[in-house]
Amino acid sequence: MFLEHSLKYFLEFRSLKRENPDLSEDVVLIRALRDSNLPKFLTDDAILFSGIISDLFPGVQIPEHDYGILQSTIVDVMNGKNLQPETCMVEKVIQFYETMLVRHGVMLVGPTGGGKTTVYQILAETLGNLQKLDLGNPFYQAVKTYVLNPKSITMGELYGEVNNITLEWKDGLMALSVRAAVNDTSEDHKWIISDGPVDALWIENLNTVLDDNKMLCLANSERIKLTPQIHMLFEVQDLKVASPATVSRCGMVFVDPEELKWMPYVKTWMKRVSKKVSAIKCATRYFPVSSSVGAHVSPECTNSSRL
Repeated sequence: MFLEHSLKYFLEFRSLKRENPDLSEDVVLIRALRDSNLPKFLTDDAILFSGIISDLFPGVQIPEHDYGILQSTIVDVMNGKNLQPETCMVEKVIQFYETMLVRHGVMLVGPTGGGKTTVYQILAETLGNLQKLDLGNPFYQAVKTYVLNPKSITMGELYGEVNNITLEWKDGLMALSVRAAVNDTSEDHKWIISDGPVDALWIENLNTVLDDNKMLCLANSERIKLTPQIHMLFEVQDLKVASPATVSRCGMVFVDPEELKWMPYVKTWMKRVSKKVSAIKCATRYFPVSSSVGAHVSPECTNSSRL
């Protein structure tokens, strides 16, 4: 496990050094450590981690990384979805993006209502919008998602089983999703999303998928090799029963609702309510109860939102 994590840090360091040859090795090393570890920390732990980095590298100033069009597109997508482009949420989407660059298995961890689904939906739409701009980045591709809940079905229905009467093999939902993604030869991303609790029963069968083999092994001795465009995503509340073998194979992004807090929800609600209220005021002003059915609408109301 230690060697695997060390290799990931080395690959991150090499990639950053290649992109920023003028930066000192201290700065590149700090960025590699920060980018690899910050996504999995709680808000309080992130502060402690920053303090440890400052003690290890005293006096080293880390310049802010400019994500350019990626960050601006994320903000545009959030505004288009009538969401609040809070800094913490934009950073979480960027952390998710950077984790996917180095891991094909990623876990979005956090309590219900924290924004896990919103994070991957925003990134999926962002990558699709960036693909249309033809910027030359091979990772900027449209995204196809396959969503399933592993805990809502049996193991046979998830991976596949042999019919006891006909003795015929029947694929499960996971096998069908992986097979469909593999058969799709386009350059689009294929995200197979398991939205449900992690336990030691169903996820242990994915260890060969999550490691460098990228192989789904079925009970009928069939093996399905994943393509580079396939990513395995997991939306989970916690990792209490996940084994170290599974955790070490995945990148972690913790979505902490304490960091987002409640004000963005209120702002979004107020924005929606204000549109409805303006439409109601317009309707009651120009369509009083005693008015005839054939009354004309004033031009002032033509731009108002519908109820």
